[in-house]
Amino acid sequence: MTGSICRYGPYSGAMSALPQRTTAPAPIPDQPGGGILGSAYRTLSIGIISVIFLIAFEATAVGTAMPVAARELDGIALYAFAFSAYFTTSLFGMVLSGQWADRQGPLRPLTVGIVSFATGLVFSGTAGAMWMFLFGRAVQGFGGGLVIVALYVVVSRAYEERLRPAIMAAFAASWVVPSIVGPLAAGTVTEHLGWRWVFLGIPALVFVPLAVALPAIRRSASGPVDPEAPPVAFDRRRIRLALGISAGAGLLQYAAQDLRWLSLLPGLAGAALLVPAVLGLLPRGTYRARRGLPSVVLLRGVAAGSFIAAESFVPLMLVTQRGLSPTMAGFSLALGGVTWAAGSWVQSQGRAAPYRERLMVLGMVMVAAAIAGVPAVLVEWVPVWILALVWALGCLGMGLVIGSTSVLLLKLSAPREAGANSASLQISDALANVVLLAAGGAAFAALGGGAVGSAVHSVGGAGVGSHPGAFVVVFLPMACVALVGAWVATRVDAEGRLG
Repeated sequence: MTGSICRYGPYSGAMSALPQRTTAPAPIPDQPGGGILGSAYRTLSIGIISVIFLIAFEATAVGTAMPVAARELDGIALYAFAFSAYFTTSLFGMVLSGQWADRQGPLRPLTVGIVSFATGLVFSGTAGAMWMFLFGRAVQGFGGGLVIVALYVVVSRAYEERLRPAIMAAFAASWVVPSIVGPLAAGTVTEHLGWRWVFLGIPALVFVPLAVALPAIRRSASGPVDPEAPPVAFDRRRIRLALGISAGAGLLQYAAQDLRWLSLLPGLAGAALLVPAVLGLLPRGTYRARRGLPSVVLLRGVAAGSFIAAESFVPLMLVTQRGLSPTMAGFSLALGGVTWAAGSWVQSQGRAAPYRERLMVLGMVMVAAAIAGVPAVLVEWVPVWILALVWALGCLGMGLVIGSTSVLLLKLSAPREAGANSASLQISDALANVVLLAAGGAAFAALGGGAVGSAVHSVGGAGVGSHPGAFVVVFLPMACVALVGAWVATRVDAEGRLG
């Protein structure tokens, strides 16, 4: 989401009309033994979980429809860009949301983010060309960046530390139903009504989480952390760096997709913008894997980037190389939603806290093994259902890792730094997605990946435009990146303080 769209169009007036808080929100009373669905937290928990549920349903549904959308818009060669456009603009949204939430509370960035998220879906669903489709994905990404950081700030402010692992586990659990229903629903709609209705149908669901979540957030987590302290000013330097990181990531992705000598120029320009912006926005020592918070932030990027870059190509591989329908290709990943939630539940248990570092190492090994095992399905005699089991293992590992990084980040952050540090975590996540999708997309295109589009429309079309090597050069390098993450996971414990 580029964030222009007339500065959020008709919603900008509604945003400015919201009254300012002059006092800090009343903290939720401490009720020993009460959980996230206890009377003190129930409305808030249901509200923010419903927001995650919407995002999860969109992600699973859109991923199922994407191969068909890219073929009909003659954009298979830009397939990776359809995913990375989202992550590129979300980088700016994340930094802006962190600044905004620390200054005025998470209510406004969350509202604007959900509206932008829905607007981007409408742009993509009505696109007549691939460039318009990508523009919609960019608008959607901006909103997604605002939303995810704002939700982290809500968790930091509204929930006691003992409840944060449980709410993070609930976030993961909210992906289970969308992971099962999303691919089936999106595949059925794509095959019978067309892929556009997958994008156009989801915005209608936006008003449900808005109605439930925003009043509860306003009561418990809005306004500045300390209303008596001087207002926290927007850090203009960080905003400029955020623009630089988004522009640099976009140029780098464009260069990776073009594969001509002239593309070196935008590639170099992108790197020149990206490197100083990354160094300025992430905690010092992140890329040296310094113990504590820097390694937590780095691990989040390594885990999410390697996993998402690999997962983005799984449905396309199954449709073009094994002849599955879009519905079945998406459904092959459904079991992963269950195991991801299971992994997140395991890390949320109090007795797991002393073993968190070991669980994260184990999780990254699972992710690496799963990604490395995916290309086995390219062999004709290997049953396709094997992929569902392999990917479920990787999702179990991701549940252990992603939930733990979120918990550790909040544990290592002072209250007034929760927004900025949450933004750093999400920047690492999204930037790794962009960079690794760019690398994977370039390798995919270099080995003839653009030619597989002729098979997308044929349910029985395995072998039509078959280029299995184009998929292998995506998955195996990502498995190696995940293995690096297993080493980074050994450094998240800052001098033994996290037990």
